[in-house]
Amino acid sequence: MALAATHFFLKTQGCRSLRSPIRFFRYTNKGGALLAPQNFSDYESIKQQYKPQIPEYFNFARDVLDKWTAVEKEGKRPTNPAFWWVNDNGDEVRWSFEELGVLSRKVANVLFEICGLQKGDRVILILPRIPEWWLVNMACMRTGTILIPGTSQLTAKDLLHRLQMSKAKCIITDDVLAPAVDSIESECQFLKFKLLVAEEHKKGWLSFKELIKYAGADHSCVNTKHQDLMSAFFTSGTTGSPKMTEHSHSSHGIGLTVTGRYWLDLTSSDILWNTSDTGWAKSAWSSVLAPWIQGACVFVHHMPRFDARTVLDSLSRFPVTTVCSAPTAYRMLVQHDLTSYKFKSLQHCVSAGEPINPEVMGKWKTQTGLDIYEGYGQTETVLICGTFKGMQIKPGSMGKPSPDYDVQIIDENCNILPPGKEGDIAIKVKPEKPFCLFTGYADEPEKTDSTIRGSFYITGDRGLVDEDGYFWFVGRADDVINSAGYRIGPFEVESALTEHPAVVESAAVSSPDPIRGEVVKAFVVLASDYLSQDPEELITELQDHVKKVTAPYKYPRKVNVQMGRDF
Repeated sequence: MALAATHFFLKTQGCRSLRSPIRFFRYTNKGGALLAPQNFSDYESIKQQYKPQIPEYFNFARDVLDKWTAVEKEGKRPTNPAFWWVNDNGDEVRWSFEELGVLSRKVANVLFEICGLQKGDRVILILPRIPEWWLVNMACMRTGTILIPGTSQLTAKDLLHRLQMSKAKCIITDDVLAPAVDSIESECQFLKFKLLVAEEHKKGWLSFKELIKYAGADHSCVNTKHQDLMSAFFTSGTTGSPKMTEHSHSSHGIGLTVTGRYWLDLTSSDILWNTSDTGWAKSAWSSVLAPWIQGACVFVHHMPRFDARTVLDSLSRFPVTTVCSAPTAYRMLVQHDLTSYKFKSLQHCVSAGEPINPEVMGKWKTQTGLDIYEGYGQTETVLICGTFKGMQIKPGSMGKPSPDYDVQIIDENCNILPPGKEGDIAIKVKPEKPFCLFTGYADEPEKTDSTIRGSFYITGDRGLVDEDGYFWFVGRADDVINSAGYRIGPFEVESALTEHPAVVESAAVSSPDPIRGEVVKAFVVLASDYLSQDPEELITELQDHVKKVTAPYKYPRKVNVQMGRDF
């Protein structure tokens, strides 16, 4: 049955910020021509063509990655590498699908033979954009272990929550986070193995590179059912700590076909650069699964921090055909003179994670001649809506529904609303739940159930649909702050602030920002002992405190100090 899914993959090769009022824009490519798709003819043909087959047993590493190795060996795939990595120092790594297979099997043997991990055990992976991150992704699939990625900005407190909640038996990270892990290890009763990806050895840690060096390259992939858990991602909510969102081998491994084949419109000749951080679900989407479903090359430029000039230089220097980035990145890029760069290979630009300003789309188009195609999804889903090649682009719209889902705008009584009427963005889940929806929030059945209203999964976002079937985002139904694509729960910020002795009470809200879309703004009531302290110094102290207590990206960039309880 797994072969049926493989055939399906290979046969066709040839919180968002509040936007009100909604503005409707229209434009096309220069000369009025729309970008021609490679894998389909138009939007309607996608719905007719997409007929996913869900086998009883499915494993992405075996049924997709290894099948591309066979295609490669037969000389039926272009000479592009499967993985192409560079950094600011001029280092470069190029791997074929065969090399990815060999190396990921070695990592699988480390997890299985050295660490003794079994199918269903959980592995936390926190690494920057380095090649080992991709190998561990594939190795976890091969061993049937559940991968839980995390961002390198996590603090000891964040790590403790993730290790305790996930009951992870193994953590793989670098020397930056290793001290934080050591500081909370005694409170993590399930943690048995710590693997360090670094040149130097560290007491209490196994050397990842040393183990890989001597590991065998023969490994038999674990037989996983399509509904078995493959990965989990922590996502912030309005209240409480981040939830662990679980996905199966098919929900991502097959469900992301729509992203790779239709929204990204990739073939095995393409080179895709997705700039997402490795800690987020978007990296699973567009840095691993979607491009490799299509046999495309994954390009990575490892930058310690996002740098617009480096990105523009790389797009000029390397033959990247497709780029995927958050709107914040595009907002930073258009601040430069794009006409001074020549993107000789770039053909397709997409954006996701938050709404992209129509003005930014216009500037990008004017200076590069390329449109930006917007997509919309969540950690709990795959692509919900997208603007696909061949469609009329309406800047500000998230496009039309993915063929994976029946997407509707509904009211509080689950009535489907007519065009132009604002309501909840929802996905039909009854009588049959879409296979590409998340399995649930780990060990939190009540929170999982709370996402269902009647026959619909409620995204938590508000929107409307126009007469042409295009969906428009209006805002979050809850208070989650979406800053540069990072989801930030107000509760997490407020909890961090109130741990500081100067803060009696606090409230965190969203505040508009021209670059990040939204930023965290905090209102704090000071303790009497701190009323005479210099406000600017105190604000800096509070910001630094939040950066230390929780992940730095969550800190309030704006702080309003209140001298009394007047908010």
